Amino acid sequence: MIKPVSGAVRFQDFENDKLKNKIAYVPQSDSVDWDFPATAMDVVMMGRYGHLGWLKRPGKEDKSMALEMLEKVGMRDYASRQISRLSGGQRQRVFLARALIQHAEIYFMDEPFRGVDAQTEKSIVGILKELKQQGKTVVIVHHDLQTVSDYFDWVTLINLRVVANGPVEEVFHEENLGLVYGGLGLLLKGAV
Repeated sequence: MIKPVSGAVRFQDFENDKLKNKIAYVPQSDSVDWDFPATAMDVVMMGRYGHLGWLKRPGKEDKSMALEMLEKVGMRDYASRQISRLSGGQRQRVFLARALIQHAEIYFMDEPFRGVDAQTEKSIVGILKELKQQGKTVVIVHHDLQTVSDYFDWVTLINLRVVANGPVEEVFHEENLGLVYGGLGLLLKGAV
């Protein structure tokens, strides 16, 4: 999404600038200006801008798609509510709908479960599984060690550098957790 200083980013034979419409991003909830006067529908429609091109306005089909995505995340009834008047879980679902409407190949999500209730988390996991079944790539920043094995099939453990990367059943174990958390792997064993 940002032009690299050196080298190139490639995905399925697409390079840097050609990747933009293939990537969707769900931000961490605390990185957003909640005072911006936008409704849930407005936020989801923002996901269509990359497909519309310059100076084009969303049409009937775009609005229909936005309502469909809001329905998919259980937020259709909140389409006209200002984003700052939504709960943390509702906001996350709106941002997920904004990503879904982009019909991307790669989804980057920064802590999508942070601040959401159990029902919202379950709903998001269901959508992530659908994306996987569709052959999409989903990359998630996640810190809840108790749910890693249940939610993901591949994990990259990082502590200033990549400590381990691979299938959860091969990489997500006490030794690697100790390397990531500085010896806390023994304390965390019961939690995973």
